[in-house]
This record gives sequence, structure tokens and C-alpha cells, in this order.
Amino acid sequence: MIRVVIYLLVVALAAAGFAWLADRPGDIQIVWQNQQVDTSVMAGLIGLGILAVVAITVWSLARFVLHSPGAVGGFFRDRRRERGYQALSRGMIAVGAGDPRLASQCADNAERLLSDEPLTLLLKAQTAQLHGDRTGAEGAFTAMLDEPGTRALGLHGLFVEAQRAGDRAAAREYAARASQTAPSLGWAGDALFAFQSAENDWDAALKTLQRNADNKLIDKETARRHRAVLLTAQAMELEDSEPNRALALAGEAHRLALDLVPAAVVAGRLHAQAGDLRRATRVLEATWKLAPHPDIAEIYAHARPGDSARDRLKRIRTLIHKHPNTQEGTLALAATAIEARDFLEARQVLGTFLKVTPTQRACLLMAELEEAEYGDSGRVREWLGRAVRAPRDAAWTADGYVSDSWAPVSPITGRIDAFEWKVPAEQIAGPETGWSEADFAPPNGGSAEKPVVIDAKPNAPEEAAKPEPEKAGAEAKPEASPRPEAARPSDVASSEEPVVRFPLNHAPDDPGPENGEDPKRMRLF
Repeated sequence: MIRVVIYLLVVALAAAGFAWLADRPGDIQIVWQNQQVDTSVMAGLIGLGILAVVAITVWSLARFVLHSPGAVGGFFRDRRRERGYQALSRGMIAVGAGDPRLASQCADNAERLLSDEPLTLLLKAQTAQLHGDRTGAEGAFTAMLDEPGTRALGLHGLFVEAQRAGDRAAAREYAARASQTAPSLGWAGDALFAFQSAENDWDAALKTLQRNADNKLIDKETARRHRAVLLTAQAMELEDSEPNRALALAGEAHRLALDLVPAAVVAGRLHAQAGDLRRATRVLEATWKLAPHPDIAEIYAHARPGDSARDRLKRIRTLIHKHPNTQEGTLALAATAIEARDFLEARQVLGTFLKVTPTQRACLLMAELEEAEYGDSGRVREWLGRAVRAPRDAAWTADGYVSDSWAPVSPITGRIDAFEWKVPAEQIAGPETGWSEADFAPPNGGSAEKPVVIDAKPNAPEEAAKPEPEKAGAEAKPEASPRPEAARPSDVASSEEPVVRFPLNHAPDDPGPENGEDPKRMRLF
């Protein structure tokens, strides 16, 4: 609409101009080379217009003649380029579809038609990879290094080829070059960091981690956690040779990640060795509240040299109070009680624990308790047999690999901070080995006996703890062990409520009772 209006305005102005000239006639006289030409103004303007049209026409023809070769060449060049891009597009689709034959044809056509196009090198490299031609792929990716625009792409391709060939040194070199060329490349930063961590090059890994964080390749929380892990690994290496530096590194790691158990263990141990008991306990307690672990309990109990076993037991009770009702706290308390020869508390703690979670460590502690309290080798063997069949306890696990100690990097995948304190996954669906009433069945397939209720008084007679003899007048055989059943500390309950005892089967590999021992002697556990 606007164009129509403009056109009408132009026509109106031209008509007005001609009308204005018609109302004002005049003459034009031209004298050139002794020749005189007389005409009117209207005729002169018309002649000038015709002259302009002729000049423009001649100029256009001359320009067309002069530029026609270039125009013709441009037409064929554009057509060739269009065909090349079509071949390139079809080749990329063929690579994605897994058609090596079509991809090869398109790559050859694209290289012939688009010799200066960087994408042809990519198509050539991917086609070579599709054919399994590693040499051809490396050649194409190497050619990309000559151009700044394709250098990062070439380095990534060479990195992938080196990884496929298992050449870690070459892959690390390509990742380092790519990270230096373009620090914002996520794959290069992550790969270089992983290589440096796997090689225990902690200083270089810390620098790479900081560069990745500055370029926002990882979030702040992940960067803090990874830095804490790297500092802990450094501290563990320097703990014996440079304890002061190791303490500084472990302290920083602990501040960055309070739940990182190895950092707290190293820091607590070094503080304790330096005589700073207050800082040692503060570090260990802070981590225990978030992640209870037996190593923390061990360091906490022995933080002050020269303490007696009773003092260590008191310290463990203090630690457990910071985070009560945990499996690690219960087992640590039982182990320390056995060491302090507080067998009553150890037996009570383990008894409650075993009825809920009969793990290997708990069974081994029961064997240790039987050995320490009574020296009963039969009972020790029985609990050792239970330990073999019992579910496993929590351990340091990473990618299905179970380790006796923590490590900063997974030995399976090379992933940093992969180890977790948990029950190994393969044990979750294992056979049921928990505590059951069948464990208290009478020996030799006899009939089940009812639990015997024992009065929990300290000086209860021994006869109250035994069932009635089967035959009247049977003589009681003397015990091989001088300890009376009713006088044992483990039989004395901490409250006035009666204690229930069950006969306990011997393990299959148990040779039987000790000399002179009643096979139906009843124990609390």
C-alpha cells in the first residue's frame, strides 16, 4: 500500500512539473563549433532524458560484457559448492546411521568439491573411525591442528583415538594441550584432572581443579569436596616425613569437608601426636557427628598417651554420646570394654547388637570376649564359625571394589572421591545369616527346652541357674572350670528383671564341650 501511494505521489509530481513547464515556455540556444541549435525548453529536457537513457544502456552493456566471465565462473563455483555441501550433509547422516559405504562416497565427493572446508576433514575422520581405520582418523585429526578454528576439534579426536588404543601418555598429552589452548573445554579439564589424580600428582591436580573452577566447569561444592580429597591424599603421604605440613593440609581438608573421615583421622592423629588433645578431640567429634567410623573411635580412644584401658572406655562413652545409637559406636564401645576387661558391659552391648545385626565384626568380638573372659576355646571356635557365615560389615567401597583402607581415587574407574563407607553391594542379596531362634536349639537334635529364668541377684545359688536333672538321685559331676555359673559377672543383670538363657548349639566344626563340661550348659549368648 505504501508503495502505491509513493508511486502515485511520484506520478503526480512529474505531471505537476510538466504542467509547470508547459505554462512557462522558453527557448534554448546552443552554439558549439560555429553551429547554433535553437529549441524549446520542453524539447531540450526530453532530449536530455533520452541521452541519459542511452548512456545508461551503453554502460550496462559494457559492464555486462566485462563481468560476464566472472559471473559465469561464479555460477559454476556456487553450484560446485552447493553440491559439496550436499555431499557433506549426506556423509554426516551416513556416519550417524552407520553406513560406511555411503559415508566414504560422500567424504570423497566433499573433499573433491570442498577442498578448503574444515568439515570435510571431520567427515573424513569419522568415516575412517567407522571403518576402524585408526591411521586414517589420526591423519585427519592431525590435519585439523594446522588451523586455529579446528585445533580443539583435532585434539579431541586424537585424545579419543589415544584412549581407544590404550595410550594413556598420548591421551594425557592431548588433554593437556587442549586445556592450555582452550581452558573452557570441559572434556579437557576433566580428563587432565583425572590423569593427574590417578598419577598422584596432587600439586598439578590442585592447579587444574582451580582452573576448572575458575572457568565454571564444575560447581563450587564439587570443587570444595575434590580439593579436600586432594589435600587429604597429600597429608597422608607427608604424615611421616613432614608432619607439620601434613597437619596443615589435613586441617584445611577437614574445614572444607567435615564429613571426610580420612581428613579427620589424619588431623586428629597429628594433633594428638603434637600434644594438642583439645583440637584432636574437637576435630574427631565434629566428623563423628556426621560420619561415625571405627578409625575415628580408635584415634579418639588413644588420643592421650598413657591412659589406662578404663580411661579409654570413658572416652569412648563420651564420643558415642555425640552421636548415639550407631553401629560403629556400639562395636567401638564393645571392643574398648573388652580391652578394659569390663566383660559385663561388653556382653550386654554385644548381646543387644547381635540380636538385631549379627555382623562379622560383632561375632569376632564375641569370640574375643569368650577368650578374654573364660578362655573357652570351644566357644571361641563357635563364634569364629558364626563370623564366617555372618553378613559383612561396612567397608571402603568404590565401583564394586572393596578396600581395607581409604584411597582418593577409584582403582577401577580412576574417579576421584569414589570410596564410600558402606556395606558392599554384593552382600545385600546374600544368604540370610542373621540371628534366629534356630541358633539356640538344643544340641544333638533333642527336644526344645523352655528358657530358664534366673534370678538376677549377685549371690544366687548355682542350682537356680540349672534345669532339673533328668533322673532323681543323679550325681552332679564337678565342673572342669572353677567358675560357678551363678557367680559369673556376665550372668548378673544390670536391673532386677530376670535374665533369660537359651542353650546354644556348637558350631559344626566344634569338637564338643571341654573336658568334663556339661554339653547343655546354658549361656546368655
